[in-house]
Amino acid sequence: MNRQDFTPFDTVSHIWESLQLPATALDSLDLIEDGKPLPSSFKVEHLVQASIAVSALSASLFHATRNGQSPVIPKVSVPLEHACIEFISERVYTLDSKSPPSAWGAIGGLHKCADGYVRIHDGFPHHQRNALHILGLPDDATRDDVAGKTLQWSALGLERQAIQGGAVIVALRSFEEWDAHPQSKAIADFPIAVKKLGNAAPYLKSIQSSQEKNKCLEGIRVVELSRVIAAPVAGKTLAAHGADVIWVTSPNLPDKPELDRDLARGKRSVQLDIKEESDMKTLRELLRTADVFIQSYRPGSLAKLSLSPEEIVKLNPNLIVANLSAYGPDGPWRENRGFDSLVQTCSGLNVADAERYGEGEPARVLPCQALDHGAGYLLATGVMTALYRRAMSGGSFEVQVSLAGVGKYLRSLGQRDAVKGGDSQDEDQYLEKRQSDFGELRAVRHSAAIEGLEVGWDIMSRVLGSDVARWQT
Repeated sequence: MNRQDFTPFDTVSHIWESLQLPATALDSLDLIEDGKPLPSSFKVEHLVQASIAVSALSASLFHATRNGQSPVIPKVSVPLEHACIEFISERVYTLDSKSPPSAWGAIGGLHKCADGYVRIHDGFPHHQRNALHILGLPDDATRDDVAGKTLQWSALGLERQAIQGGAVIVALRSFEEWDAHPQSKAIADFPIAVKKLGNAAPYLKSIQSSQEKNKCLEGIRVVELSRVIAAPVAGKTLAAHGADVIWVTSPNLPDKPELDRDLARGKRSVQLDIKEESDMKTLRELLRTADVFIQSYRPGSLAKLSLSPEEIVKLNPNLIVANLSAYGPDGPWRENRGFDSLVQTCSGLNVADAERYGEGEPARVLPCQALDHGAGYLLATGVMTALYRRAMSGGSFEVQVSLAGVGKYLRSLGQRDAVKGGDSQDEDQYLEKRQSDFGELRAVRHSAAIEGLEVGWDIMSRVLGSDVARWQT
């Protein structure tokens, strides 16, 4: 399918109909064109608006189904400018009027090699240590030290060594080079996969209250086992529509205030070391009583802990298992570590954007973490699609979304002439001010509105591990 002439509404329609959701619901969607193109040759703002819109439309459909209103569903509206601000939400929040710290470490970014370039990710301390170890450098090495060492490597050679050594480093590739790679060939053309796992009877969870509920996912229970951006955006999106989200993090990984303060909104925080028997027992009890399990471990990692989708649904035959990965469930890189910036680098997006700008740069990054945020909203869409299917025909489901799959879809929308200029949107009008565990948090409101229903977060950022592993309802 040629998508290069798609409008954002066309993209929503394509995703909606490919997921076999009722086409009449599209009549309830209003995409407000009040923003400007983002500075890229790729149609990033198109992905922004469409991914948020399709997630909100799927929430509206589920609400209407649960309340006997389908096929007529509440109207959904998404303004473009507000949506674009939401895609940089982790950059624009403030705590007690202070801006967030940088999400990047001291050695990461693009580095020149003997025959090209690599990008190093150093967002977690162990990734930085592993990269320095591979390069033969001490833990206190500087960025200049790293730059000197990478010049002694071929880009592909360093990439191969990183895969083996637990570091997160990829070679910069063109589209032509990526298209020749076997992992590129393994990535599906459509960014959301929803697979039926079990044949439980139709299940439409009732709302456990006599009070009128004003959010689409009220009473839906979500366990989120994730870090960084993409999967947390999915959990945050479900929380905005009323789901009870318990965010489970490892006590062995550090707090990341530059991301967590924004991405933790709407969630309660529990810390579990799932390699410990007692904590694994707690997690399994949460999964036994949940509706949705979101996880962003590398494919196959949880199966080694007896938490494969097939094993989990034996525990809970109504569960929806939603997996977020860097490169998808198939291909030689399926188990590789990866992040938005790395996928942009290896898949040709950075090279193609730089070529279109013609300013002599080897690479040009997208104006936001578009693959992360886009994947988060599309994963949430897949979850709500599965909730709808569970209600209509029964079963348990597995949902798959990858950063590389979202990048492939963005690429399929085509390129345009380079859009010059910076971000000129007025961010302040889209921010809300609330108290969090860390002080006064000023952060982006959710950009989707659903007629007659509330959308937004009732819980602000919590100290990691400050809640008990118990459902609110």
